[in-house]
Amino acid sequence: MTQQSPRPMALGRRQFIKKAGAAGGATVFGSLGMRAAWAAGSDAPEKKEVRIGFIPLTECASVVMASVLGFDQKYGVKIVLSKEASWAGVRDKLVNGELDLSHVLYGLVYGVHVGVGGPKKDMAVLMGLNHNGQAITLSKALADKGAVDGPSLAKLMAKDKREYTFAGTFPTSTHTMWLNYWLAASGIDPVKDAKVIVVPPPQMVANMRVGNMDGFCVGEPWGQRAIMDKIGVTAITTQDIWKDHPEKVLGTRAEFLKANPNTCRAVMMAVMEASKWIDASLSNKMKMADTVAEKSYINTGVDAINQRILGRYDNGMGKTWDDPNYMKFFNDGQVNFPYLSDGMWFLTQHKRWGLLKEHPDYLAVAKQINQIDLYKEVAGAMHVSVPRDVMRSSKLMDGVVWDGKDPKKYADSFKVKA
Repeated sequence: MTQQSPRPMALGRRQFIKKAGAAGGATVFGSLGMRAAWAAGSDAPEKKEVRIGFIPLTECASVVMASVLGFDQKYGVKIVLSKEASWAGVRDKLVNGELDLSHVLYGLVYGVHVGVGGPKKDMAVLMGLNHNGQAITLSKALADKGAVDGPSLAKLMAKDKREYTFAGTFPTSTHTMWLNYWLAASGIDPVKDAKVIVVPPPQMVANMRVGNMDGFCVGEPWGQRAIMDKIGVTAITTQDIWKDHPEKVLGTRAEFLKANPNTCRAVMMAVMEASKWIDASLSNKMKMADTVAEKSYINTGVDAINQRILGRYDNGMGKTWDDPNYMKFFNDGQVNFPYLSDGMWFLTQHKRWGLLKEHPDYLAVAKQINQIDLYKEVAGAMHVSVPRDVMRSSKLMDGVVWDGKDPKKYADSFKVKA
């Protein structure tokens, strides 16, 4: 399905140059202080119309709003949005060229690049799209038996022996890795003690409703939808697994980037401006929720979206709280910067769970995929600050620190692994 949205706020290239204070005759990118010639002596986008895939999830918002608000045309491209049914579909269309770029799972991009979870293809992460905002949901049936978090789930599974089924969204996905990490930290081996299946995000709630799984990990609004439909409870949010964790990215094939560097820069600028716009105010967040809830995008009630994007959580068991670590799209550029250590973390988990048989050269792979120099050019043009270090340090829920310094040792350090 292709959705082309109205652009009431679009600015022509000439108008934008005037707004940017550029001298007469300057190009858009040149007026922003970027190199005068990027490709074939011109900084003009090589491809004017760009097909970008997305899955119906709240965090597709920056890509959607870049189109709806006309930021794409402001930078000389036209985003044609393509609503996809599953991450497997996104993978296939990215690999075969049906999609130019996509809102995509961090772990999917890395999996394809190293040849796990699908056909091997050189890939590129252009920028991050969001941090935080996913959740692990347990069925109401489990909650009624006392399993409402990791320790109580482990206790029930040890007592009531049967096959327990949990769902992630893709074999190498963020969600499967969050789910596995949480289960293992709770004393549950996701390989030996449970069955982990793949279910597309929009189908999670329906599958839980008919009893196909005991729990799932997915992005919003589907965790909140399960609460509203009274079929599940929130056991943990992913920001409680890893505060400000990496989530979705803007991804493409390496060959597309090589052939269309100016196009990629233009799209990145549009998406970065949309990201900044979303995080700028409560009013903007509400407008975003109203927009992405529409049938063309997520196709759900806006009330399933407009609470958790503000950090207003209800776990389905009477507990409500305000979480300052809710889904962020910009956060002064911290969200969008493609830290090498973020990509490397997913590789360590792919190795931990047996998807990778041998240790890869973690840093070399991350440098191939994450387009740090490209991002710095775009951020500089947008007057967005860039972190000094391409690595960052984080402490996860089990107290283990990840900083990217010794990925092989880190991957081998876990007691629970494949």
